[in-house]
Amino acid sequence: MPTALTSIVHELSDIELSDGSLHIWYENTSSAGPADNVRTDPKLGGLYDPENPNKDLLDEHGFRKDVIEAMKELKVPVVRYPGGNFVATYHWLDGVGPRQQRPKRPELAWLGVESNAIGTDEFMQWCEIVGTEPYLALNFGTALGWLEYCNGAQDTHYANLRRKNGRDKPYNVKYWALGNECWGAWQVEQMTKEDYAKKAYQWAKALKLLDPTIQLILCGENGVADWDQYVLKHCLKFDQHALGGSTTASLIDMHSIHIYTADNEPLKNAIAPRSAERAIEVCASLIDLARIQNNVPASVPRTTICFDEWNVWDPMRAPGEQGAEERYTLSDALAVAIWLNVFIRQSKYIGMANIAQSVNVISPLMTTEKGLMKQTTWWPLLLFSKYMRGWTIATHVSSGAYEGVTAPSWAQAAVDAPWLDVSAVVSDDGWVSMVVVNVNQTESFEIDVDGARPGNDGGKKYVITGSKWDVVNTEQNQEVSIDESDWDGRGQVKFLPFSMTMLRWKL
Repeated sequence: MPTALTSIVHELSDIELSDGSLHIWYENTSSAGPADNVRTDPKLGGLYDPENPNKDLLDEHGFRKDVIEAMKELKVPVVRYPGGNFVATYHWLDGVGPRQQRPKRPELAWLGVESNAIGTDEFMQWCEIVGTEPYLALNFGTALGWLEYCNGAQDTHYANLRRKNGRDKPYNVKYWALGNECWGAWQVEQMTKEDYAKKAYQWAKALKLLDPTIQLILCGENGVADWDQYVLKHCLKFDQHALGGSTTASLIDMHSIHIYTADNEPLKNAIAPRSAERAIEVCASLIDLARIQNNVPASVPRTTICFDEWNVWDPMRAPGEQGAEERYTLSDALAVAIWLNVFIRQSKYIGMANIAQSVNVISPLMTTEKGLMKQTTWWPLLLFSKYMRGWTIATHVSSGAYEGVTAPSWAQAAVDAPWLDVSAVVSDDGWVSMVVVNVNQTESFEIDVDGARPGNDGGKKYVITGSKWDVVNTEQNQEVSIDESDWDGRGQVKFLPFSMTMLRWKL
């Protein structure tokens, strides 16, 4: 049974969370029926919705203003484009220049048609409106030309093409991924780990010779696979030639891993992200091992983990080929809260963490013809994005734990699953924010929070819960949202069954 929570400043790890991962799904069919109050019109868009009859929802570019405002509310620092499997056969040249001249192409990842109505310049424009940085995923066949188009400042072909298309200054895109899930059988660009490591290393050298200011993200698997160990060993090498003789730069800045969690049993579903915490720790050790084996000097910054696809997703209940439109429950919202707790606790290893995805497809936001519906998972994401910024704080939890079967099964022997899952941060202006997720479905816990002493400004308490574990939000009813109240820090705090609680106080 929980007896105490204590919090002390521990790691001086600067953190940036809630980085949005995004696919442009502006033509998408719904897996839900009309009774579910989710759009069923396949022409209705997510970010870009020019055919919507409600023109008040659109800006002058055809972008959804409500989605833009939601992204601004999240303070999203990075958005990934053009997504994952799609990128293997994507040619960026199809999406630049006059729209009426852009070709429609067969889309082989999801067996659709890509209209190319949204391309590089439109995406960059959207990022500037939102106030976020772009993160582009490459295929190796078109990488150098795309980098030149986005970042080139010289009198060269693709830089001049960008100027011809109306953008004089370079976009200076910082983040570039060296492929996506190249280990997967579903990938058109599938390779063996040996072939990928060789190709990724060669392209990394070429890309950094063209623009040494960029950050390159290696394609990993799940952090614990043979693929991760092999490509890290063969790509985290000290290469001064490609880096202009620098002894303080690296070809590979981050290593990407992807994990989705889900289970039909609500408790197992909620705690499943704890397995990702162990994967982060293992992957961080593999990065250290590669540096040791390759004699990488200490002057070269340590490669961090780019968790650029994470979320709750059950492909059985939300098939990708039908749009992957998840209807998220309270259990899913708590799972997202634990995902975010994991990233706070492991922030010293994380360079970026991107929820996949932002609108309509396995997403916290769903567009309708008339507006925006915020799913259960939106609310923990919003609280973390607003308040869990600054410096991580170590937390010690004295608690009972779930000891049953886990999803995945290996996690039962590899990670703890306390009833109370906790993370905390302190901001630069002295506000402490602590999140406590109670995964016990029937029992609340009233406990002392040692070290919490709100000052004259008082404190705040935010609670996310619902009447049942499987409640969902609709346009008409917000079954799950945020209950906000004042908190003076006195006495015990009650953590309700199957809930997320955020406590905030100023030191």
